[in-house]
Order: sequence, then structure tokens, then C-alpha cells
Amino acid sequence: MSIPSGFQFSTAQCGFKRPGRSDLGLVVSTVPAVAAGVFTTNRFQAAPVLVARDILERDPSGIRAIVVNSGQANACTGQEGIANCRATLEMLSALGLEASAILPASTGVIGDQLKMELWEKGIPALRDNLGQVGLVDMARAIMTTDTFPKLAAREVRLSSGTVRLAGFCKGAGMICPNMATMLGFILCDAGVEQEWWQAALVRCVDKSFNAITVDGDTSTNDCVLALANGTAAEARGADLDILEEALLEICQDLAYMIVQDAEGGTKVMRINVRGAASMADAQLAARAVGNSPLVKTALYGRDPNWGRIVAALGRSGATFTPEDVVVRIAGMTIFRQGTPVKADWDSLLASALRRDVVDIDLELHAGEAELMLMASDFTEEYIKINAEYRT
Repeated sequence: MSIPSGFQFSTAQCGFKRPGRSDLGLVVSTVPAVAAGVFTTNRFQAAPVLVARDILERDPSGIRAIVVNSGQANACTGQEGIANCRATLEMLSALGLEASAILPASTGVIGDQLKMELWEKGIPALRDNLGQVGLVDMARAIMTTDTFPKLAAREVRLSSGTVRLAGFCKGAGMICPNMATMLGFILCDAGVEQEWWQAALVRCVDKSFNAITVDGDTSTNDCVLALANGTAAEARGADLDILEEALLEICQDLAYMIVQDAEGGTKVMRINVRGAASMADAQLAARAVGNSPLVKTALYGRDPNWGRIVAALGRSGATFTPEDVVVRIAGMTIFRQGTPVKADWDSLLASALRRDVVDIDLELHAGEAELMLMASDFTEEYIKINAEYRT
């Protein structure tokens, strides 16, 4: 995997949730980097979200590092949680980093205060391991219920030279982003203007992390942070389009992996909405179907139950005439003109519903807007994982 130049990684085993696994990770840029961030719209925003937003507002062009812990969300922890978050950044002065140049992120159980004594024990390991571990190790350190580390990379040639991008993320449950999702991080060695970098990240997030759902829950800690340190080549003019396309591909790859790794999930459902009256209506239609427990359990059971799909669409709030709607499953028209198409769908769709990816097309014939949303199925394992999450 091509890693952008000018970045180093470190991990430590702190025992935030259980001993014997890396649960603290650090990304360091050798030079100040331009930073961008997109954060959760949940009104209960975790301390690291509030602190990272504040740091970005003050100086988004002088960021040196990102620090991420798993096992402790530091959400709904009040002023003590914010103070603890800032204290963890101060601890990283042992690595020659200024607290004001570090972006924090956390994931884990909501409501618990950070275990500061464990942070203090972990800092020496972060210092000793800096540059000794790779991006895969970093991706593993931020996992919670994930079953595999999620990484993506691209190398693109610009007029001024070759640049590299790499991304990693965590997320498997509590996924219904309305800004970003889970925790996601993008690293790039191109030189870019901060305002463009921020705008490009927002555009790419809307087409990737904002276009997935696992269970309809938007987390308190969701964020996507991106650093561009300019150690390779400058991106200007037409190069920016090339760079943004690579950024979008990385975000979409990572977003797909989140749905693929959905807690207990067995399938990815691609919901394609076409002909919506507006993009807002396309979102309403796609999310109503993608978040429906009845649709998701039918998908798990390989049941072509079109009735659950149209019922969810009907309550979505999107504007359309029922008789104009066409529903296709795996490319086969199963519902149109307000009634089902008569056929032995259990037999015709049996093979398609065994696949890892299943397409559901919703044609509303109410306008020109279209959207693709990726969603997971629901299984017994999802209930088990979340019923036992704190134990």
C-alpha cells in the first residue's frame, strides 16, 4: 500500500477496555499540515468532537497530529470530559507536539470519563513506537466491534508530480451518518489550500460516508479528519479535480467497508433512488427503506418481500404518486403501477438474494434527483453484539 510521504504512526496498549490489544493510535506529520474536518450533527457531541472543532477553527493550517483512542468515547462527560481531552493532548508534549496542533478522536462506551492514569502509562509507548508501526497497525488500534481493519489508498499523477492518499476508518454499528460517520481519517502528501481541502472533503463525505446506514443511529463521536502536508507536490488548477476524484474513491471504499462489516451483517443493500422530486426527497426515500428493520430482516432471510419496501417508501415523506413507482430487486421489476408483477419471485430471485451485494431500485417518476445509499441487513448477531456491548 502506498503511504503518503511525511507521516509516521504509533500505537500503544493502554487497557482502556481490555488488556492485550492496541487501543491508542497516533498519526504525526513531519511538517505542519492543512487540515479539514466534518463532524456529527448529533446534539450530544463528544468532548473530542468539541475540542477538535475548536482547534480547527483556530488554526486549520498548522496541524501536526491526530490522536485516536478506542474503548472510551468521552461523550456526555461534561466539562470534566473536555478538560480531560485537552489534558491528553498536553501529554503528547513528550513527543515534541503542541496541544494546539493535535486533533483528538475517541470511540467506545458513552458516558464514562477517560482513564487518565492509563493515558499517562501509554504515552511512553507512543513515543517509543513512533515510526515503528504501519498504517494497518493504526487501523487495528481504533477498532471496537469491527472485524477487520479498514484501509484504502490511491496514487495519482499531477502536473507537478505524483501524490499519494491513504485513508483508514472504524465503524460497524451505530452507523447512520448525517455529516460523516464513525471515525475516518484521510492522509495526503499534496500541497493544497485549506479552504479547498475543507470543501472537497465535505463534497466527498456527502457522496460516501453520508450515503450509508447500518442501524439508523448517528453517533455522538462521528468525525472525518483529513490532513494534507504538501511534502510531495502542489495541487493547483486542473490537478484539483484529479485529487478530489482520488479522495472520493478512498471515502467510498471506506464507506463500503463499514457497511460490509456491519455488526452481524451478511449483505450490502444498494438502494438506488431515481426520479425524486428533490435531493431531500431522494434521501427520505432511500433512508426509509435502508433503515427499515423489516426490509433489513427480509434481506437477511433472502425474502423478496416487496411489500416491506413499498410500505417503507410510502411512509418516508417523499413526494410521489404511488401508481408511478417502479421497484426492482436485482434488476428485476417486481412492482409497478401500484401492484406487484406476478411471477414466482422466490425462485427467480433466489440466486440474487444469496449474493453479498443486492440492488434495490426505486423509480419515483416525480423529478430528476437521484441518490445511491448503501445499507446492511439485520441478523441475530447484531442484537447479540449490542446487547452485550458493555459487558
